[in-house]
Amino acid sequence: MRCPGQDTRFWKEDTIFEVECPECGDKIEFFKDEATRRCGKCGSKMVNPKMDFGCAAYCKYAEQCIGDLPPELLAQRNDLLKDRVAIEMKRYFKQDFKRIGHASKVARYAEEIFKEEGGDPAVILSAAYLHDIGIKEAERKYNSTAARYQEKEGPPIARDILERMGANEKLIDEVSDIIAHHHHPRAQETVNFKVLYDADLIVNMEENKKESLMDEKRLNTLIEKSFLTERGGRLARDVFLKK
Repeated sequence: MRCPGQDTRFWKEDTIFEVECPECGDKIEFFKDEATRRCGKCGSKMVNPKMDFGCAAYCKYAEQCIGDLPPELLAQRNDLLKDRVAIEMKRYFKQDFKRIGHASKVARYAEEIFKEEGGDPAVILSAAYLHDIGIKEAERKYNSTAARYQEKEGPPIARDILERMGANEKLIDEVSDIIAHHHHPRAQETVNFKVLYDADLIVNMEENKKESLMDEKRLNTLIEKSFLTERGGRLARDVFLKK
């Protein structure tokens, strides 16, 4: 079955319309299902202003449905995926506001670190919201919140959430792998892992009063040895040493 929004059987009189080119002012003719068109006069590429990209922002079949996605939509796709993962995380934890708060803070720090370090925001923020998703099963099965149990139980739950959302398999595999060792860096790590690791470390340090009360010299040494990215280390110093 074809998406109803793109099926010509459901089209009406507004199937073809004209818009003004933002660069030269000439008229650009669009069909309803065209994602982009180029201006015949100046050659500028324009995104269809009337096309609803809502489902395409997270649907794994979007490229097959509407062709190559424009950069504007790709950015929107990451934002919508991030927001939907955050919602699913909150649904999963229900009234456990401590875990919801922890994951939300990790995501905020991860976003800050990503701006300078780079990486894939969809992977980083999905991992940030879901990195501790195995903690409930760890408590139920092992009566423990130890990192090794979280890392064991988290990936299948995260994978189920992301699959239900229609995330692509490559993203699901990487997020699951990050969750499976998010407390234990390997010798060689991706930027995505490093950003998540540093963001989680900052929040864990905030929640650990013993480390927060260290003198400046000891804390600075800890930060220097522990963080995997330059921005993560600087952000940790801003959080703890400037208080």
